[in-house]
Amino acid sequence: MVKKKIGNLSTYLSEIAVHGIQEKKGNDIVRLDLRELNSSVSDYFIICSANSSTQVKAIADSVEEEIYKNTQTNPWRKEGQDSAEWIILDYFDIVVHIFKTEKRDFYGIEDLWGDALATSYKSA
Repeated sequence: MVKKKIGNLSTYLSEIAVHGIQEKKGNDIVRLDLRELNSSVSDYFIICSANSSTQVKAIADSVEEEIYKNTQTNPWRKEGQDSAEWIILDYFDIVVHIFKTEKRDFYGIEDLWGDALATSYKSA
């Protein structure tokens, strides 16, 4: 569990999301800080990969549980649960992207937001 609030709310939410991903062994976890970009749609994108649709769903569930446990906040919008190739959890200030590995490579979100400050995290 993420125990202390750090920085502002969006930074705190992003750290909780990363923790939820790590709990389910998400791969190649990256947080893109979009706050300084004029065209940004949120403060942070958190991106990770998973080896299977089952793991994609498990990571999404873990992120939702951790954020709710710490902030009593549900995602404003969720997409992709049916196919579980790419699930998006949108919390306005942060957006969590959970990809099957081959889908992440195909879409290349990190390249689309190449000007953002990227922080990489290790899997738990």
